[in-house]
Amino acid sequence: MPWDVLSEEQRELRELVRTLARERIAPRAAEIDASHEFPWDVVELFRDQGIFGLFFDEEVGGTGTGTLLSLVSIEEVSKVCATSGLILAVQELGSLGLKLGGSDEQRAAWLPRLASGEVLAAYALTEAGSGSDSAAMRTVARRDNGEYVLDGSKRFITNAGVAGLYTVFAKTDPDAGHAGISAFLVESDAPGFEVARLEEKMGIAGSTTGELVFDGCRVPEASRLGPEGTGFRLAMRILDRSRPGVAAQALGIAQGATDYALEYARTRETMGKPIAQHQLIAAKLADMETKTEAARGLLYRFGQMADAGVPEEELTKASAMAKLLCGDVAMEVTTEAVQILGGYGYVKEYPVERFMRDAKITQIYEGTQEVQRLVIAREMLKESRAFLLAGVA
Repeated sequence: MPWDVLSEEQRELRELVRTLARERIAPRAAEIDASHEFPWDVVELFRDQGIFGLFFDEEVGGTGTGTLLSLVSIEEVSKVCATSGLILAVQELGSLGLKLGGSDEQRAAWLPRLASGEVLAAYALTEAGSGSDSAAMRTVARRDNGEYVLDGSKRFITNAGVAGLYTVFAKTDPDAGHAGISAFLVESDAPGFEVARLEEKMGIAGSTTGELVFDGCRVPEASRLGPEGTGFRLAMRILDRSRPGVAAQALGIAQGATDYALEYARTRETMGKPIAQHQLIAAKLADMETKTEAARGLLYRFGQMADAGVPEEELTKASAMAKLLCGDVAMEVTTEAVQILGGYGYVKEYPVERFMRDAKITQIYEGTQEVQRLVIAREMLKESRAFLLAGVA
């Protein structure tokens, strides 16, 4: 058996998820992509097998097995179906506001339902005019007789229309920039809330991505997450912990594409031998495997750091590096997989074209690759490395 960073217990749980992915989800992956329909049967599978619980502590009904294993589970599912892997990643994303900023009452009311998968979650930060610039958001929330009234819209929200609970960010002080942003829990049946449209996308076709509209949407004051004005800080803390979920999805896509290209190259013959034995194809496979394994190292490192309880400020750079490398490797590796299959790689009968389409979004959402580079550089500038130069003329 190859060397493995996971413990025996973690390997057993990984094998459970891997088997479910291979036997139950992989046969559905092409159909999910072609139909563009949200796979409720996969959600039910995750519920029945307790897979959602991998993202939650034991006291709320989860497994308490930690961040690393939750990332591994997303990776394993994404090897066969990126849409299904995203269901797991977004359940974590949509729950993190409660985990990091919820009151005891809010956590008790919602986390057990999210851990069981009874309720799906969503995270609503992005707007049409404020993607990477959260301070430019226009959604506002004003107090009114013990409630908040939300007006505005959100765009490109994953799980739109299928989530039962949305973590929504709005300005309670429109003139205060980042300091005027607050966070709220909005239930799907809240008066004044609706999903206005769903997007048609290049990849992750079975996942719903939509526009949310708040037109005099009324929510109880008790639905606010933390004090007013702390929403931006909470949003950034959430992204530090959720970006690795996208990295895990990207890593799974990359590994799935590598594995498929390898098996194809073993059996496809030209000039009297398998194409895997031709030097140019062999070199591609070697680069794909090496880059994927390097990306896994950064991702698993983040999982280990989170499980070890390192200070939050140390997670920011580790999270951004994992997301950056995994996303870029996914795009590069899937492109090479299509190339290895040649004409077959370009047709829908083979899954690598789907892998390639799915890979692209991992370079965009949860912060673009350009933003990740800015985050990494900003964190580097905070570090003191002068001692490394001691004695250098």
